[in-house]
Amino acid sequence: MKEWKNRRVLVTGGAGFIGSALVWALNKRGCQEIVIADFLGTSEKWRNLVPLRFDSYLEADGLLSKLASGNLGKFDHILHMGACSSTTERNMEYLIHNNYEFTRELASWAQKNNARFVYASSAATYGDGSLGMSDIDTDLGKLRPLNAYGYSKHLFDSFADRRGLLSEIVGLKYFNIFGPNEGHKEEMRSLVNKSFSQIQKSGVIRLFRSYRPDYADGEQKRDFLYIKDAVEMTLHLAESDATGLYNIGGGEAHTWNELAGAVFAALGRTTNIAYIDMPSELREKYQYFTQADIAKLRATGYMSAITPLSEAVRDYVQNYLVTGRHLGDETGTA
Repeated sequence: MKEWKNRRVLVTGGAGFIGSALVWALNKRGCQEIVIADFLGTSEKWRNLVPLRFDSYLEADGLLSKLASGNLGKFDHILHMGACSSTTERNMEYLIHNNYEFTRELASWAQKNNARFVYASSAATYGDGSLGMSDIDTDLGKLRPLNAYGYSKHLFDSFADRRGLLSEIVGLKYFNIFGPNEGHKEEMRSLVNKSFSQIQKSGVIRLFRSYRPDYADGEQKRDFLYIKDAVEMTLHLAESDATGLYNIGGGEAHTWNELAGAVFAALGRTTNIAYIDMPSELREKYQYFTQADIAKLRATGYMSAITPLSEAVRDYVQNYLVTGRHLGDETGTA
């Protein structure tokens, strides 16, 4: 592990879910020379920042101009997590501006200023997974994302590939990440977060019915990964010499029923699941199976064990959701 203590890091989306978790993990490594850029607006994600240590914060709409003017100085790393992460967003102009154009300009600045550039892509770029979900020698031109969000992420991956940027930067295809600091995400919260609230209110977790005969209700599968593992993988790649696209997942698919059962178990309650209709507009865009191939990540020397799903859910539920804590609140400091 390389020394982060004296490095200067820009984290975009740094008040958000993965971004604030990265700041937490950097703090644990002794790094506080961190500039956070985000759009706080009227959301509650400012609460994610309270326990963290960083040098300064700025609204992201002024980031590029400040970088261009030299007002922000030099950075060793840019961890670009800022984006519109809503998989149901349909405004393509908004998505292209936030997830493609902004990323392209920031990557260009990083190149010119010798900053290590690591950005968030998404497993949504793989579409229905019929071509597999391997990040090794993937022909990006064959991928068919199922929603506008996935396409906006795919657009920059493809641009970087065509321009040869992927031999210099790192793109991270995050799978289904869950954990503390996601409470502000509203409908984009993980099932763990949503189901905790459902159990508190009604004692029941509601899951979508399956609309494919090869999957029973609740047996649709996802690669669920705990946020604490996700940030360890991210910082490992950031401090390595790796370049290109990498899957950030657990390498194992679990059913929604398993995940729901783990939440009930963490609360010491009997599993009680109700299956509900999926909105018609989602049915043709729904991924029934995701599983990350993480052999490429392992080949870079990342040898840490993946937190088992039941253990990750228990930690999240008991130490954060029940207590209302954020990352960094564990001991009163980050």
